[in-house]
This record gives sequence, structure tokens and C-alpha cells, in this order.
Amino acid sequence: MLTDNLIMLRNVRGLTQEQVAEIVGVTRQSYAKWEQGDSVPDIEKCDKLAKFYGIKIDALMHYDEKVGNTKVTPPPEGKFLWGTVKMGSRGQIVIPKEARENYGLSEGSRLVVLDDLEGIALIPTERFEQQLRNAMEQSRKIVEE
Repeated sequence: MLTDNLIMLRNVRGLTQEQVAEIVGVTRQSYAKWEQGDSVPDIEKCDKLAKFYGIKIDALMHYDEKVGNTKVTPPPEGKFLWGTVKMGSRGQIVIPKEARENYGLSEGSRLVVLDDLEGIALIPTERFEQQLRNAMEQSRKIVEE
């Protein structure tokens, strides 16, 4: 997992092994050994890598999720990939248990469905309404100044 995550995170950022090695403070050869699985970074280097990529050390070391058959990089800290769902004949989906627990969703919970032509987002109605109130308040403050 670590080797795959190092390779994917580096490639997503468009960096060379030499660039990442410099950021972490090791030689390119040492970094290459981490990606090849010939050695592993010490905890201090893992911490630097995790901070650089904006993820938790645990995600760097253990994240092993797939979307369909494609392995994906660890998401940034505070972001989640809950997996995939299958749509039923009437458009119904089952939100993964971990996501329901994280957002306190239960039967009867209301969600706002948003779309930006890139994908669909579900937001608990109360959170969406609070964000709208905050935006309106900010607009009022700007107009009053």
C-alpha cells in the first residue's frame, strides 16, 4: 500500500522522484527504494510526506481504496471517499453506513442534491441552509460597508 500511495501521490502532483526526495530531505535513490518497496521511510519522513500531501500518516501507510477496479490516492485530510453505490430502478441509492454515521443521517433525513455538471453532491439540508444563511449575512455586511 505504501509504495502504491507514494507513486500515485507523486504522479498526481506531477513531481519527479528527485523533487519529492528534496522536499523530504533524502537522496533520489533512497526515495526510489521506498517506491520500489525495497525499504520504508522512518516515521519522521512519513510525517513530512503526509504533511506535504495534506493527508494523515495512517492514510499514507494503509489507504487501499478502489473506485470500481481503479485504486485511488488517499484523499486530503478531512475529505472522504466512502466507496461506490449502485442505483436502483427508481433512482434510489444506499449511502454507505460509515458516511451515514459520520453525518448523523438516519431514516427520514433530508438531503439537498447538487450538481455542477462534473458530478452530484448530497448535503444534509440543515448544513446547506446554514451555509446559505452565512452567505446572506456576509453579503449584507459587504453591502453595508
